[in-house]
Amino acid sequence: MAAPTTTPRKFLGRLSLPERTFVADALRAETVGGVLLLVAAVAALLWANVLGGSYEAVRDFHIGPAALGLDLSLQHWAADGLLAIFFFVAGIELKRELVAGELRDPKAAALPVVAAICGMAAPAIVYAVVNAVGGGSMAGWAVPTATDIAFALAVLAVIGTSLPSSIRAFLLTLAVVDDLFAILIIAVFFTDNLNFAALGGAVVGLGVFWLLLRKGVRGWYVYVPLALVIWGLMYNSGVHATIAGVAMGLMLRCHHREGEEHSPGEHIEHLVRPVSAGLAVPLFALFSAGVSVSGNALHDVFSRPETLGVVLGLVVGKAIGIFGGTWLTARFTKAELNEDLAWPDVFAVAALAGIGFTVSLLIGELAFAGDATLTGEIKAAVLMGSLIAAVFSAALLKRRVRTYQALCEEEERDDDLDGIPDIYEQDNPEYHLRMAAIYERKAAEHRRKAELAGASRGEGDSPA
Repeated sequence: MAAPTTTPRKFLGRLSLPERTFVADALRAETVGGVLLLVAAVAALLWANVLGGSYEAVRDFHIGPAALGLDLSLQHWAADGLLAIFFFVAGIELKRELVAGELRDPKAAALPVVAAICGMAAPAIVYAVVNAVGGGSMAGWAVPTATDIAFALAVLAVIGTSLPSSIRAFLLTLAVVDDLFAILIIAVFFTDNLNFAALGGAVVGLGVFWLLLRKGVRGWYVYVPLALVIWGLMYNSGVHATIAGVAMGLMLRCHHREGEEHSPGEHIEHLVRPVSAGLAVPLFALFSAGVSVSGNALHDVFSRPETLGVVLGLVVGKAIGIFGGTWLTARFTKAELNEDLAWPDVFAVAALAGIGFTVSLLIGELAFAGDATLTGEIKAAVLMGSLIAAVFSAALLKRRVRTYQALCEEEERDDDLDGIPDIYEQDNPEYHLRMAAIYERKAAEHRRKAELAGASRGEGDSPA
């Protein structure tokens, strides 16, 4: 008896229909957020370079209760407060991927996890090599490791409109894993002077949050005040306050129970994502992206080892790391690239992940907190590296757009007009019966038109 043959597993293959719908909705929301983020970043640059004095006065204006340790500048409120909302959504996304998305299957999860790890390690190595050779500071090694999903998907929406859903999902999943490791980097490497009393209070608050969720308690008036208390305690503990947002996001249930159309996590994400993408992240960009741009500043970006390391890490390290990790996974496992795609597609998306705006700016502020001048230069390097990565990846995507269009047309085709793309019904006998009926009806219409045309020609040829 012959041994059964195993079909090589395809990666970047066709998504399930529910997963594809989720990815499409997430892409639309993140795309709008990316556009707003771009507008806020441009506004910050114009404001800082035209009316620099007023920009600094507003950015450094302090507000908040000093007795609670929360007398913060507007810039810190944006970075520590509003970004907690962004990381709350990231936590929900990660939880959903773990229980219902691409990360629920360890074999399928291996690809984006390996790609994300390589995509963070390679930029850090590039930064370290540049600064080791140039004698710069190693403190900024983590700056080029992050990917800004909102900016990346905004570029994808403009240039790669016909990108297949599978590779879009790969970018989305990759960015979620990237966010997780960025959170770990912030928690491990940028936490000092721990206040264990405040940290203990935050942990207790998270325990109460989890218990209320498990008991099925509902009502924003319960969870919002509790979330604010947890955030305040986490901030005062010395751990970056955004970790509180991630922890609460991970606690939400993201799998469906019988009779549920949406899980609580999906419902809350649907409500909070517009606040994150439309308010929290753009305001962070407004108060963080305002750097002075001049000829000397641009020269310093490409001549100073710290800033050059950031630029090369984002542009070169990200592309090589993600593409290399993906290729090695395919080379040394049984996985094969989907036959509809080519390796240039993967490289284009890997280059797109070099857009590292939001979290890179945050890590830059944390890494060089004691040096305002270098912090500004690092921010300029993040902006420059992200811009170069966006232009480079856009050029690569543009070259593949015709191929993408053909793939997307095949994915979207719905000849039987039942609202479900035909590609998802090809193994369904009822689908084949419907298609046979459609083809028979079209053939009958064609025969009837031919008969009418023949009859018309016969009447024209008959004598009067």
